Amino acid sequence: MRANFRMQRLFVAGPLHSGGRTEASADQFNYLSNVLRLQDGAEILLFNGRDGEWRARLEFPTRKKISLEAVEQVRVQPPASDLHYLFAPLKTGRLDYLVQKAVEMGAGLLQPVMTQHVQGKIPSLERLQANAVEAAEQCGILAVPEVAPPRKLIDLISDWPSDRRIIFCDEGDTEQNPLPILSRIEEKKLALLVGPEGGFSDAERAQLRALAFVTPIPLGPRILRADTAAVAALAVIQAAVGDWR
Repeated sequence: MRANFRMQRLFVAGPLHSGGRTEASADQFNYLSNVLRLQDGAEILLFNGRDGEWRARLEFPTRKKISLEAVEQVRVQPPASDLHYLFAPLKTGRLDYLVQKAVEMGAGLLQPVMTQHVQGKIPSLERLQANAVEAAEQCGILAVPEVAPPRKLIDLISDWPSDRRIIFCDEGDTEQNPLPILSRIEEKKLALLVGPEGGFSDAERAQLRALAFVTPIPLGPRILRADTAAVAALAVIQAAVGDWR
């Protein structure tokens, strides 16, 4: 069943089941009561990334609290996406955009990667997770990807599982079309690696290309910004070897 975008969607941490109740957080109370101005008895949609999506009814036990009662499941929980998205941090505004678009495009894990030419930084994992939740709420997604702590590229690839192939966007690749390269990938477990605004260093490119579990791909004839490259690469991968097929 497709998402219902006519109703407000809200992520909650607790379990969801018929008759179950959860209390809105302070931020959720402010949004539902003061921004949306919903009244007692209004209905919204709830999801927690585990129990599917539920139609829920608002109740105001006090003037400062909202109780959310799960009434009916409207969508079952789909399998979580297994695509890992590995990215070099960008400047804050563009990093927020990048995280939101990665969630929309079906990333199942968000892994910040510190490279030699990285120019941005991670403001906080809580902010990244909040951006992921917001994107899921707005786009009808039921599974919110995990945000992993930042790791240095050298540390990440040193203990990388050999059964998960890394596809990395190589701006120095002489080819232009990634589709023939992607068509030869046989692994089901995949990760996408996108570099920083300054690109990968020559040493990083050589190191990645030397690994048997890494596949470099080009992204066409034009130079793309890092956040644009991320969306383009995710779309190509999902269409060629991902869940768009």
